[in-house]
Amino acid sequence: MKIAGRKTYMSSMESVAMTDIVLNMFIFFFISFSLLYTFNPQRVQKLEVKLPAAQHTTTIDKMSQVNITLTNEGILYFEQEVVTLRELKDRVRRLHASNPAVVVVLRADKLVNFKSVVGVLDMLTELGISNLNIAAVKE
Repeated sequence: MKIAGRKTYMSSMESVAMTDIVLNMFIFFFISFSLLYTFNPQRVQKLEVKLPAAQHTTTIDKMSQVNITLTNEGILYFEQEVVTLRELKDRVRRLHASNPAVVVVLRADKLVNFKSVVGVLDMLTELGISNLNIAAVKE
């Protein structure tokens, strides 16, 4: 009579533990890489803001325009980069000095605090920006 030893019992438990470890690693790497892919800066093409509607709109040549975006949360962007109002002022000043005919487009969310919009407009007026447009969607 042969009695089964503990080796078969332990070997089966080791395979279950190894499978569990491999599956946990798979889940960890799957979640990590999907988050890295989702929040990759190269994937973010444009900032989504809900622009106010207007009856009369025109299009602007994209080559000569600079976008300033103000989100509903009050975050300020120069092109695609988060900036403070002081950094925005320095960048626009340098840009205006190199190209006085630059067109500045202010893209403000329709739910943004109006005080924030006035602050940006005041700063642009102080710098002498004459080609200023406020973005809107056609009704």
